[in-house]
Amino acid sequence: MDNPGTSEQTSGRETAVATRPPADSGIGGSPLRPDGILKAKGAFAYASDLWADDMLWGATLRSPHPRARIVSVDLGEALATPGVEAVLTHEDIPGRNLYGLETADTPVLAAGEVRYHGEPVAIVAADHPETARRAAARIKVAYEVLDPVVTEEQALAAGAPVVNPHWPDNIVSRQPVRRGDPDRATADVVVRGRYTVGMQDQAPLGPEAALAVPAEDGGVDLFVATQFLHVDRQQLAPVLGLPEEKVRLTLGGVGGAFGAREDLTLQAHACLLALHTGKPVKMVYSREESFLGHVHRHPAVMDYEHGADRDGRLVYVKARVVLDGGAYASTTAAVVGNAAGLGIGPYHVPHIATEAIGLVTNNPPCGAMRGFGAVQACFAYESQMDRLAAELGLHPVEFRQRNALAEGGVTAIGQVLDSPAPVAELLGMVRAMPLPGEASGTGGRPDPRELPGGYSWSTRGEGVRRGIGYSVGVKNVAFSQGHDDYSTARVRLEAVAGEPVATVHTAAAEVGQGGVAVWTQIARTELGVERVVLETPDTQVGSAGSTSASRQTYVTGGAVRDACRLVREEVLRLAGRPGNCLLRGGKVTAADGLALDDLADVLDGHTVEHTAEYRHRATSALDPETGQGDAFVQYTFCAHRAVVDVDVELGLVKVVELAAAQDVGRAMNPQAVAGQIQGGGMQGMGLALTEEIVVRGGVVVNGSFTDYLIPTIADAPAMPVQILELADPHAPYGLRGVGEAPTVSAAPAVVAAIRDATGKALARIPIRPEDLLGD
Repeated sequence: MDNPGTSEQTSGRETAVATRPPADSGIGGSPLRPDGILKAKGAFAYASDLWADDMLWGATLRSPHPRARIVSVDLGEALATPGVEAVLTHEDIPGRNLYGLETADTPVLAAGEVRYHGEPVAIVAADHPETARRAAARIKVAYEVLDPVVTEEQALAAGAPVVNPHWPDNIVSRQPVRRGDPDRATADVVVRGRYTVGMQDQAPLGPEAALAVPAEDGGVDLFVATQFLHVDRQQLAPVLGLPEEKVRLTLGGVGGAFGAREDLTLQAHACLLALHTGKPVKMVYSREESFLGHVHRHPAVMDYEHGADRDGRLVYVKARVVLDGGAYASTTAAVVGNAAGLGIGPYHVPHIATEAIGLVTNNPPCGAMRGFGAVQACFAYESQMDRLAAELGLHPVEFRQRNALAEGGVTAIGQVLDSPAPVAELLGMVRAMPLPGEASGTGGRPDPRELPGGYSWSTRGEGVRRGIGYSVGVKNVAFSQGHDDYSTARVRLEAVAGEPVATVHTAAAEVGQGGVAVWTQIARTELGVERVVLETPDTQVGSAGSTSASRQTYVTGGAVRDACRLVREEVLRLAGRPGNCLLRGGKVTAADGLALDDLADVLDGHTVEHTAEYRHRATSALDPETGQGDAFVQYTFCAHRAVVDVDVELGLVKVVELAAAQDVGRAMNPQAVAGQIQGGGMQGMGLALTEEIVVRGGVVVNGSFTDYLIPTIADAPAMPVQILELADPHAPYGLRGVGEAPTVSAAPAVVAAIRDATGKALARIPIRPEDLLGD
């Protein structure tokens, strides 16, 4: 890789920036993450480790029913429990008993009716966590149980019960996409299919946790594991009946997110208890409660029809995508927009008639999860692409390449791709990768680690067949459809003990993605200093938006860069140097490399600080009738090739290899980029094979890691990654968001490989062993 720390590609010309310090600690290097060693040693402080003197513990009583009227609530036994200091219901909320990311339709505590299994009804504060839990169990709630609305047919039937009064027709969002005239288009080959995606959970290893501390000014300080500090505050303040300036949030250590922490969970409950008791209150969910307490990936039922000509060119696509959003809206409308706008994949199709619909039901609420609507659609359209390729007698990669979008192409929503779109190239890269060898032998027997069933020795190799499958997916980066998406960063440069030190302060939530490394890399590159301090993210600095939509490196990286450049300009003015000088290696340096001044001497007695706000280019809402519009800031593409071994007699699958190729624009931190691609691939593999929240009659029946099966290290395949760097001229440093695209394309590749091994149609994920058995 060329040294990317010395120049920035901007609209086709080279612009000088500060050369990074040695040891690859700037842009393009892979320095150690500042939190990495602590996390590896188990010494990192997560939100669940927070503590305060005289602290109480909070617990939540949740509904056992997916739909019921609340007849009465008796708090007597709970209040009489020794050690209990508060028991609250909706009647004790000082402000508004509603919140929501896009629409305030979700009660903080149920009032009159519960609408899903696990909905919070009451909260308790006590001097010990077990006391709080026992007291919550002693609250007596009388319910009138009602028949839940749990299917599309029930939700859309004439005279159907209204699940949520905010959505009287049980529809949160409906988005069609229309281009050309599919009804008049003629195709030589037509394939139709119905595809189903189950409800996947984000399953972050760190459960929800927060510590709320009442403040002397009547406000509250909340330390919380979240993805979106400022929007949490916007939702909390009306609930607490406080102005926003009296609700202060600080990020606690986050043990993974993937969308599960975008919505409020325990934030309002902890704050209500703290303000009511006048004491700090800590809340930490158990694993079982976590499964009930946060949103999940939308399950989907998708009907697709593709038509192609004999030359292997797509002619038309018709589709209907139905997403079950559960009882409350959360981000369903945005997920619908993505499923519609990205619903035919990274392909050129002249005639399109598709529609995505988001429903409310009495199933658990669904919202943001890695891939955000694109994952479900990709499984359907890539399954269709394989079927068309088979009908036409073409290799699945060749067929995709014939129809692949490229720079200058027009997407389904009519948006022109004005940056590199190497879809065909990425497919060619994964196809060209060397294939793994067959399972190795150990003492004449196959190594069980390399066979389906692994160490259980379920498989001896006799019924094992190998399959290979391909997929490519597309995902948008950053908030879309006209959303005012920006980030703020504050950068300070000063001399400390004779050494220049940069301090970076943003509200960007570090949830494991590695922003804490990238912000330091940008500061080192732009300011030429080695020592960079990161302040804890909080609401005392301007909003950085959510750590979601693969957007933080783009927008917060842009804000940190711009703040650093403002600082650099002022330092050069202090030094009395011309504008073509740089800060490099702790020196003010001329453009020819001549060191002019010691930076610490220039800063002596001066603190230089600047705040910058970075906004990406504008987007527009999709037209409600045609689905056309420049809705997305940036597109990102990833291709996968999966190699699997399947025991067709036992229905067991071993993913041998999951190879990926992705265009990242600019690899800001190559090691982190590869890790994001591999991690996203593993989550896609989990969706393909094992991960599903099982809901029966609206009730979650597998809310634990005993029954909800995420892939372990023993399941991890070989995961070679090829990184392509084709700069996006509209993005800071030319980068592209990375983290979501691999999750989009991984599951379809795994399923395609299993189809190749078994010959079975496999139209539903996750695949179950019984799906692989029989004729």
